[in-house]
Amino acid sequence: MEIFKNTNFDFLGKKWPFIIASLVLTAAGIGSLIVKGGPLYGIDFKGGALMHVKFTSEPPEEKIRKALAATIPGDISVQRVTTPGANEVIVSTDITTEEALNKNRQKMEEALRSTFGDPSGKADVNNIGADKLTGILRDGLAQAGTLPDDKQLSEIVKAILDFKNGTANGGLLKSFDQLSGVSLVTPQVMGVLKEKCYLSPFTIRNTEVVGPRVGAELRTKALLATLYALAGMLVYIAFRFEWIYGVAAVIAVFHDTIITLGLFSIFNKEISLTVVAALLTLVGYSMNDTIVTFDRIRENLRIVKKTSFYDLVNMSINQTLSRTVLTSGLTLLTALSLWLFGGDVLNGFSFALVVGILVGTYSSVFVACPILIYWYDLAESRRKQAIGLPGNFGSAGNKPALPVVKQNVAPAAKPDGSVKVKTGPRK
Repeated sequence: MEIFKNTNFDFLGKKWPFIIASLVLTAAGIGSLIVKGGPLYGIDFKGGALMHVKFTSEPPEEKIRKALAATIPGDISVQRVTTPGANEVIVSTDITTEEALNKNRQKMEEALRSTFGDPSGKADVNNIGADKLTGILRDGLAQAGTLPDDKQLSEIVKAILDFKNGTANGGLLKSFDQLSGVSLVTPQVMGVLKEKCYLSPFTIRNTEVVGPRVGAELRTKALLATLYALAGMLVYIAFRFEWIYGVAAVIAVFHDTIITLGLFSIFNKEISLTVVAALLTLVGYSMNDTIVTFDRIRENLRIVKKTSFYDLVNMSINQTLSRTVLTSGLTLLTALSLWLFGGDVLNGFSFALVVGILVGTYSSVFVACPILIYWYDLAESRRKQAIGLPGNFGSAGNKPALPVVKQNVAPAAKPDGSVKVKTGPRK
């Protein structure tokens, strides 16, 4: 499918605004990384305890921060989830030793319960396990003389927790009366819950703990994975095309990665394992886009003879324009949807995809191709100087001519005494 036919845009003539933008973004990103002491690593890489806490109403961030700071040493981060109506915060704390992991997690839970819980000592159904709820109901129903057998009791507990954790409630009950719609919750069960339990205004939805040793190992392996991917692609392209094609493609991909990491630093976004997965995806995506353009350049080198290399590259970009717009455009729409509607969990991943697709698409045209042209420009200049031809070449000023092998000039005498010049084949 082609949406652009017979186009003749001078892409390379418009390269400087994009090159300048790349230099500015790269300098700003590297500057931000230096000032901030490197990327802002998430819990996956730096280690720590992280807790997702959901509230019945708008969470009091400052109150949460003070409650945790009073019991837990080190830096405390309370980040509001921006999804409308989520009423959720992500609480994280740094750790220094493996032994402090479980203690910090327990302290975080205790601090939240002491600040927002019921001081009477009743069980909190919003933050209770199945075993503890089973024991409370067994004792309460036994006192009321209506104790069911173990199987029925397990089914009652399961029905209560399934209703609480369902999509409609998200793990948080605001009133015990909400359970009146659950068939297995009898008036006796409801009476025990109201007498012996309470509902706190928050629930701990998820807890993640990563040790500092594991985080450092993951960070090293993520860096090595990216470098190995770049090295493997350099070898592949150098083998399939020429080594300069591989160098140009890897420089363009490295350019995409640096700009993406720089924007993460500028906007204070964390680098997590999902972000690394997005970066590796972009390495392959950007490289594939560059290879498609390079492959068309190689095909045109075999077909088109009477034009400069500059014009041939421009023609190749125009010929692959429809493919580039369709592929990059549709992928960008998907990534934008994830970024806008995917919530905070997918925010870092989708942000990396959006930035990478935009930067990777223009780098294939305005970074990789100019590097290729510059190299052939330099090679052609040296070739012509070696055989004593003028330095200016190409069909338009400094636009390099098509790459050719060095000509072998050998005089051959004709019968009439004149000399015939033999030239080597043009490749």
